[in-house]
Amino acid sequence: MSGRLEPRWTSVQGVRVFARTSAGLRPRHARPVVVLVHGQVISSLYMAPTARRLAPYFPVLAPDLPGFGRSGKPRWVLSVPELADALGAWMDVVGLRSAALVANSLGCQIVVDLAARRPELACALVLAGPTIDRYARNAATQAARWLRDVPLERPSLMLAHLRDFALAGMGRSLGTFRCALDDRIEDKLPRVTAPTLVVRGEYDPIVPQRWAEEVAALLPNGRLAVIRRGAHCVNYSTPGAFARLVRAFVRPAELTLPLA
Repeated sequence: MSGRLEPRWTSVQGVRVFARTSAGLRPRHARPVVVLVHGQVISSLYMAPTARRLAPYFPVLAPDLPGFGRSGKPRWVLSVPELADALGAWMDVVGLRSAALVANSLGCQIVVDLAARRPELACALVLAGPTIDRYARNAATQAARWLRDVPLERPSLMLAHLRDFALAGMGRSLGTFRCALDDRIEDKLPRVTAPTLVVRGEYDPIVPQRWAEEVAALLPNGRLAVIRRGAHCVNYSTPGAFARLVRAFVRPAELTLPLA
């Protein structure tokens, strides 16, 4: 079963923010709401396969964070906390008091930062391929791991990366990468009180099993699931299996708070 997505534009602190949303979305009258948060450089475009599979069951929103995709471009490179603040401000503007935050890669760092500082916004978290592995916190190792991941993903993912890289620009892309390396997610995980599911693709070279297990262990209410034959971007290359995990984790728990 697959749902239809519609474009939505919102002005947030003077920046136009684009989002892909489930058709006929009325977040004030339905819950739980799922917010999909993209990773490094790439936009919400690669969240679409998962969003379509979740849309028949939940109201779904997948924003392009400021600086990326079709959203406006701030004059400076936003750090991880600044991207988290931007995500929180966007949720405030669209009227979400709480949502299940589902993220991939750098998006995991962003939602963890937000959930640690504004816990009321996160009724649940799903962290797919959470970066940065603290035992490999250097640019060369991360780049090498990313190159190993490329042939494991669907070929069209590279085209999406190239398109969104062109939209973000070289300076913002490299600056955001440096911010990701500087961000220490391991220091924030113990402050996340929301139930959290850590998801790893079985073959993900960017997030080793050891690191995924440590992330889950550092969370007060965390657990780990592994997708067979999955790579790093399970939301794009294995969206069916990933969406099933999200559905099973979010729906039965009755995790959401009332909407504004």
